[in-house]
Amino acid sequence: MNSEDIKQGEASALCRTYARYPLAVSRGEGTRLFTPEGRAYTDLLAGIAVCNLGHSHPELVEVICAQAKKLIHVSNLFYQEEQVSLARRLLGTSHLERVFFCNSGAEANEGAIKLARRYMREGRGEERYEIITLSGSFHGRTLATLTATGQDKIKTGFGPLPEGFITVPFGDLDAMKNAMSDRTAAVLVEMIQGEGGVKPLPDDYARGLAALCAEKGVLLMIDEIQTGVGRTGKFWAYQHLGLTPDIVTVAKGLAGGLPMGAVMCTEEVSKGFPPGSHGTTFGGNALISAVADKVIEIIERDDLCGHAARLGDLLCERLNAMKSRFPEKIAEVRVHGLMVGIELTHPGADVWKALLEKGFILNLTQDTVLRLLPPLVISEEELAAFCLALESILAES
Repeated sequence: MNSEDIKQGEASALCRTYARYPLAVSRGEGTRLFTPEGRAYTDLLAGIAVCNLGHSHPELVEVICAQAKKLIHVSNLFYQEEQVSLARRLLGTSHLERVFFCNSGAEANEGAIKLARRYMREGRGEERYEIITLSGSFHGRTLATLTATGQDKIKTGFGPLPEGFITVPFGDLDAMKNAMSDRTAAVLVEMIQGEGGVKPLPDDYARGLAALCAEKGVLLMIDEIQTGVGRTGKFWAYQHLGLTPDIVTVAKGLAGGLPMGAVMCTEEVSKGFPPGSHGTTFGGNALISAVADKVIEIIERDDLCGHAARLGDLLCERLNAMKSRFPEKIAEVRVHGLMVGIELTHPGADVWKALLEKGFILNLTQDTVLRLLPPLVISEEELAAFCLALESILAES
């Protein structure tokens, strides 16, 4: 089918839950995506921080083919070598000791919420169930995770929402302290709010929050769905500050484009998940576990965390120079490895559209923030080409 055939076919068959980009994609290779008609685009979105190794990475294709011939899925009723290998490699990137595999970021955060509540009741014998989150956050679209999300716009029409969630202002430690009580089970935060506009937690706030959780006996849960797996220049964003959260959630970049999430936790907190307390049919099946294992191996082997950090520094320098030339058009530049937010002083739809027309795929969040989440294998030359395109667009607008 050509692009128009695909668009018309969707219009008659799919639920209209997505405001699609005006683009049909038929093939991907490395950092490029191609339309059915053969036009190439530089992908600076990577499936929303998913395809960290780019598209159709030859080593991942090889693993997928080999594993598909061996074993794809048998359910979690069986021991599986692929899960064990992945678990060891994944946990080896952090201080955490246990992992539960699932299918998505929303499911990972849902699992973390369940784990925190059950650990408090069954592990510590305390009636703690409230989860505190921050304004501007995004934690998923299940009923619990959209309730936890600090953005009212995604909650419209879905009430009544689950009880036991409190949202406090971003960056206000006093507000967090005042919200905590003997009912508080956990705090759930992103180190950098992605959907919130690539907005990092202030360092002092993050450290103060960790100390406050320890003081109050509250679990610190960090949502690394978007920031994890090398995106910010370290394997986990919390590692920049030396934090030691009790629970960490991950998804997006974990399995190279296949659907996978995970909840990692300390040995102590894992007592909240005894046999029969939680489960999933597809989570961590043999095929996806084998691919995720290879993804982590490649990221570590090729030092893609270091690559992200180095390119992030170069991009930050170039974008800030651009901001100096166009102070009336660029309000702020926020760069954390290869997680980039360029906040414009005005609605950015026209700039986003012009970049797409020039062959660059990225997205627009919070109406004014150009968000880049390119594959970790992106080159300096490709990012330089993007900067030239953006500069020309701003100069002409």
